[in-house]
Amino acid sequence: MQIQENPRVRAVEKVLTRKPLLMENRPKNITDIFEELVLTYPKLKKLLPSNIYNDLYNSAVSGKTLQRSTAEAVAEVIKDWGISMGATHFTHWFQPQTDLSAEKHDAFLSFDENKNPIIRLSASQLIQGEPDASSFPSGGRRSTFEARGYTAWDPTSPIFIIENPNGRTLCIPSIFISYNGEALDLKTPLIRSNLCIQKETLRLLSLLGDTNTDYVNPTVGAEQEYFLVDKSFYNSREDLLFCGRTLVGGWSPKGQELEDHYFGSIQPRVMAFMQEIEYELFRLGVPCKTRHNEVAPAQYEFAPIFEESNIASDHNQLVMEIMRKIADKHGLAVLFHEKPFSKINGSGKHLNWSLSTDKGENLLEPTEHPKDNYRFLMMMISVLKGVAEHGGALRTAVATHSNDHRLGANEAPPAIMSVFLGKNLQDLFDDIQKYSEDNSSKKELKMAIEIQHLPRVRMDESDRNRTSPFAFTGNKFEFRSVGSAQSISYPLTILNAVIASGMNYVSSELESQLKNTNDVSSAVLATISKIMPQVRHVLFDGNNYSNEWKLEAEKRGLPILKDTPSSYGWFVDNCKFLIDRSIYTKDELDAKIHIMLERYSKAILIEGSCLIDIIKTFIIPSAEEELCLRERKDVRKKNTKMLSNTVGELVDKIEELELLHRKCKQIEDCFCVSQKLSTEMLPLFECIHSLSNTIEQNTRDHLWRLPKYREMLFIR
Repeated sequence: MQIQENPRVRAVEKVLTRKPLLMENRPKNITDIFEELVLTYPKLKKLLPSNIYNDLYNSAVSGKTLQRSTAEAVAEVIKDWGISMGATHFTHWFQPQTDLSAEKHDAFLSFDENKNPIIRLSASQLIQGEPDASSFPSGGRRSTFEARGYTAWDPTSPIFIIENPNGRTLCIPSIFISYNGEALDLKTPLIRSNLCIQKETLRLLSLLGDTNTDYVNPTVGAEQEYFLVDKSFYNSREDLLFCGRTLVGGWSPKGQELEDHYFGSIQPRVMAFMQEIEYELFRLGVPCKTRHNEVAPAQYEFAPIFEESNIASDHNQLVMEIMRKIADKHGLAVLFHEKPFSKINGSGKHLNWSLSTDKGENLLEPTEHPKDNYRFLMMMISVLKGVAEHGGALRTAVATHSNDHRLGANEAPPAIMSVFLGKNLQDLFDDIQKYSEDNSSKKELKMAIEIQHLPRVRMDESDRNRTSPFAFTGNKFEFRSVGSAQSISYPLTILNAVIASGMNYVSSELESQLKNTNDVSSAVLATISKIMPQVRHVLFDGNNYSNEWKLEAEKRGLPILKDTPSSYGWFVDNCKFLIDRSIYTKDELDAKIHIMLERYSKAILIEGSCLIDIIKTFIIPSAEEELCLRERKDVRKKNTKMLSNTVGELVDKIEELELLHRKCKQIEDCFCVSQKLSTEMLPLFECIHSLSNTIEQNTRDHLWRLPKYREMLFIR
């Protein structure tokens, strides 16, 4: 065989010729281009009559139905703005249950009564669309002939323009529901959860004497981790192309051992990619703040400024979409899979969460004086109560086939939900309980909190715990278990619901305490003191990676859900609180469970098909060529026998995999097939991966046709 015929060698040669791609239009000042492609409410205010704008704005805030006359006026202004920006089509842009966004484009073209062509966007077209719903995930609840679905404009998220090489499209953020009104998307439950936590927060604030707050919304910042590989390598690897991760691959001589990639100097080609990403995101109003190298080689991160949860969800979808497009332009492929390479860190999407009022106050911001801080304490105990009661639901919210590979490995938190507060804050809650149990005076307690603790909490003296899945980090919680490839809508929905449930309990307890005293501060402290023993089992400030913690967590009775099938098995019996909070109906939850298990199973079956193909068409032929060369030269007999035996064992394992693959495809029950895949097929994958690696390590370099780890991770 000639070396130049080897696709891997050709890929390496092509990568070595790549240069950083210069942007055609150099970025201007960020403030000059920020939201250039977004129809913001300040822009609408300038374009609409004041009465129309006020009706629209109040509708967006309150959720009330727009009047027909208002809708027609708004549609006309939106159409005019879109046309002025060069848009020829519009689309209802929504999030089906695929972790991706979806869109169906319609031209502005219409006809008047004389059949003359005109440009038009009617109120009904703006507010509602009707895409085919039969082929989207529905959990088996919709037949092919039940195709009707509706997209409905979500006015809380701004309209924007997406550019393509030959034109622009006006995007209308929307929800997606069935003919019967069931949620078919990820955004509808998220919006419900936002309303739920707003209701519970306002109730709690009212009990604390705050009657001035009218509106509360979760604020979110989703850090996006990802890998970059050259497009030539990506296209040469069937597993990356179809599965997003490597199913085989011998380890590189160097990985992340030296820790020299983290926060290191960004390579010119990668920097060019990042800069163009940021330019496009700024134009779309996405407040991208931070860029840097991550821990693993070829791994990076973008992080935004906090936004309201609904907008943050849409913006994170845009981040991933734009990254894919720009990566392709730069000859790169972006990998969002949570574990694209074995033996090194995977990628997450740390979901930073807090609560903000309409006055711009962060409810998780500690204050310096006790009388102002009871609100903060009650918010914190609500979070602890919610996680203590429904931590398993948080695990389920991040349960996917790809994220199962990451959780508990390297820098990812384990699949056990616990909360890290930091020493100072945990001491504060301990002291509240201790003083209450000692019947100390209210004055003494206030003095202890004010002098000994609160300033230290604000100074953020406690260290971060990167092993914790849910950690308080100064004025927010960081939900570190969310997967890189996930839409944040579903984890955020569950997180909102979990905390709203905790707030409901705390408010009821506070109401009970207030019946015994008119002193709010005494009632608050008594409430915290009573609830602390109920939540202590979920607090942990040690090493979450350790085996000792797994044993301790089991003793505490925390749910230990090691994979997606076990997570959703638990969820079936513990999801009623979502129905009680009106975030999902029972039918929607049944469908959700079916969808997630079905996606889990399909992902593994696709990987199985891909692995069989790679072994048969790449690995075994390379091994056979190596054995032929050794036979002719009659050298390294001992090693040759080992290689021959490994190939024989690999052939046997592939036959075993093919048989198991056929059996699993015939199983209809989603729980049954997911469990079989988890317990039987995934271990078989690992065995085949190991055998393939042994063959790679004992095969001449010029005979190996798949790009190797050392090339994909280190050649730019």
